[in-house]
Amino acid sequence: MLTSLFSATRLIRLGLRGGAFLLMLWLLPAGKVQAQTWMVSTTTQVKIGILDKYGALGQYAATFVVREEKSGKEYFLTKDIPKGESGIDVLFPTEASESNYFKTAAGAGATAVAGAYTWECRVNGKRAVGGRFTFPEVSNDVTVINNTK
Repeated sequence: MLTSLFSATRLIRLGLRGGAFLLMLWLLPAGKVQAQTWMVSTTTQVKIGILDKYGALGQYAATFVVREEKSGKEYFLTKDIPKGESGIDVLFPTEASESNYFKTAAGAGATAVAGAYTWECRVNGKRAVGGRFTFPEVSNDVTVINNTK
């Protein structure tokens, strides 16, 4: 009976300690509720293209050259147009992670910097078409939503 009395006392002490621990956890302040966090991205691109209207050329190489007017940097992208397809559209700038992307002669990828650009497409080394475009200034707004309960 003496051993069972010690066991019962021991169990009561353990229960009181466990209950006190749970009470302390319950009384601790809850962690701060954080606001919803958003990430944002904006991509500016322009689609440029070339088309052999009557398909008379057959297979050809189209080299797109885009020139940033402010810095004078030129970016190149060459696409092979197979026989049976008369043209192609491309996006400028393209991600450097793509297999073919607009890049400088040194290999640096293009980025969409605000400002004026000119472009041309050379077919078999000769200027075939061209044009101009302007990228606007781009900015992002983020709305913070508080999750207060």
